[in-house]
Amino acid sequence: MVSGGLTCRLTRRNEQGMTQQTTPSHRPLRVSRAQAPLSGSIRVPGDKSISHRALMFASLAKGTTHISGLLEGEDVLCTAAAMRALGADAVQEGPGQWRVSGPGVGQLKEPDNVLDMGNSGTAARLLSGILASHGMTSVMTGDASLRRRPMKRVMDPLAGTGATFLAREGGRLPMAIRGLADPKPLDYRLPVASAQVKSAVLLAGLNAVGETRVEEPVATRDHTENMLRHFGADVSVEKAPDGGRIIRLQGRPNLVARDVVVPGDPSSAAFPLVAALLVAGSDITIFGVGLNPLRTGLFTTLQEMGAQLEILNARTEGGEPVGDLRVRASALKGVEVPPERAPSMIDEYPVLAVAAAYASGVSRFCGVEELRVKESDRLAATIALLENNGVRTAVEGNDMVVYGTAGHIPGGGKVETHMDHRLAMSASVMGLVAEKPVEIDDTSFIETSFPQYLDLMNSIGAGFVA
Repeated sequence: MVSGGLTCRLTRRNEQGMTQQTTPSHRPLRVSRAQAPLSGSIRVPGDKSISHRALMFASLAKGTTHISGLLEGEDVLCTAAAMRALGADAVQEGPGQWRVSGPGVGQLKEPDNVLDMGNSGTAARLLSGILASHGMTSVMTGDASLRRRPMKRVMDPLAGTGATFLAREGGRLPMAIRGLADPKPLDYRLPVASAQVKSAVLLAGLNAVGETRVEEPVATRDHTENMLRHFGADVSVEKAPDGGRIIRLQGRPNLVARDVVVPGDPSSAAFPLVAALLVAGSDITIFGVGLNPLRTGLFTTLQEMGAQLEILNARTEGGEPVGDLRVRASALKGVEVPPERAPSMIDEYPVLAVAAAYASGVSRFCGVEELRVKESDRLAATIALLENNGVRTAVEGNDMVVYGTAGHIPGGGKVETHMDHRLAMSASVMGLVAEKPVEIDDTSFIETSFPQYLDLMNSIGAGFVA
């Protein structure tokens, strides 16, 4: 974190009345095999992707938006702090309840200080699109993990607006952006499917005169398109000749405040869900989980592996499909996951790899190169997570191969999380079924996406002792 930057990890209520959290200290965890089945009903925190976008779009809309179910992890609090620094009024009115008033598209102000995006690559990349399309100079930074992650993938297309960028070698934070009040509209084809890059380009197009066009080779999560429509933008989506998608946005819309209900995050639901599948005799229900079809690749894959996973009470809330998940312990078998499914489950591969390690047979996850540029080199870290605990794996090109143990993960290893919250949670799930305890070097960064994760898991019987 840059000294003097906008911190988003405070223990007190700030002047806007928003509860914030302290900088996490190092918290190792030793996880032993579960002594009883997991049972009960839970709710997971609000969807992180939608929470970031809700704050950003509400800040760009005229009027006051009320957000319910906002994830209040550190990453999202950093986004709230950044939008306040840019001139929006973002106030917490209760747990998960926020009021956001924005000045309108193109009307954000230059921040007085450095914008600290914490651990969130989503926030940093999406906000780059906003900053590039406003006539201001700004600087973004983040924690040690985020400062190692490449931003060139958004810098390159956004430079087409006329904005200029100055970053460390490889396009890494801290990064200075000199935006334009009259940016050029973009016509960009993504070389690799990425919802973050797509969203950055669309956000830049909001303040550009004319049509912004984005073509993606494979459909990625469409929360940005859904929320643009929700706030009144003119967005169209069509199928590309090669099977991908083309998204068109008409610039300078009059975005109008609209209330937002944030569903439970399917990526967060993945951890108690997989734990219940693996721990013998378990039966849990997870209420109010987002079921956007571009986010549910994990659920499809687990059902192909033999998971007893039911979707109950399917409904629509805030423009997004939602349902309740009933999960029962299941005998899983290996599966091959096609590359075109990767964008719909890119964040869930580490915990899916744990499920595959416990299953019988061999699993192959195809086209997972995007894992190399997540919070860590998540592909290498997932391989290390498994192999350090006695599970055989392989990387073949852009594919990850896991050789299942048929319910006999040896365990006994130490997991290096590399400040990656999803690796830490995946390791905790593995520890619940491994034959020897699993040591996790640090669980503090779980707070970035899943506040009170250990407590919630203990409420269904995990028995974690921090």
